[in-house]
Amino acid sequence: MALLLEHEFKPLPADKQIETLPFLEAVAHLPPFFDCLGTPIVYSPVKADLTGNIRKIRAVYDSNPAKFKTLQNILEVEKELHGSAWPKTGATLALMWLKRGLKFILVLLQSISDGERDEEHPNLIRVNAMKAYEIALKKYHGWMLQKLFTGSVYALPYKSDLLKALEKGKEVKEEESIEKIHQFLTRVTPILDAIYEMYTKMNAELSYKA
Repeated sequence: MALLLEHEFKPLPADKQIETLPFLEAVAHLPPFFDCLGTPIVYSPVKADLTGNIRKIRAVYDSNPAKFKTLQNILEVEKELHGSAWPKTGATLALMWLKRGLKFILVLLQSISDGERDEEHPNLIRVNAMKAYEIALKKYHGWMLQKLFTGSVYALPYKSDLLKALEKGKEVKEEESIEKIHQFLTRVTPILDAIYEMYTKMNAELSYKA
């Protein structure tokens, strides 16, 4: 699973303080995941959004690496800095949307890993993609975006083609690819859960629609 495992995420520490730089370096390798889904009209903007949010967070980190050593540091400093404009500003807002894009990737892969499928069309990933969209993104999208995403599932690649794309074109047995997906999920899911938990605890989550 070359695309997912070529730059591993650091394990989540016991105190759940996620170091900003290693997180950004690892997550920077994930936007090309959306190239594997085809349908550029839908997924290219998602990829661009993911990349743009990573860049925004990195710019804040680079402005003072010591002050922004962890993701929680970023939220805490920006909360004090921006006052009533927070959390709809800065790297806090960028990370909020970044985590949603990551959630889409993780739920989609988890669904495939768990063997969820349309029994009549087992090589399609519509069921998996719709589950990921409904859990991660749908409630934050207006009617037009929702219709666009719903229609896009009919143009998604076959599961076998997606797995091959994630292996960067290398022919690998499906069970081997699924095991690599499981390795990726085992490492990244606790990190993403910790970010969601941080947003909840700091009352930083917003529900406005894009």
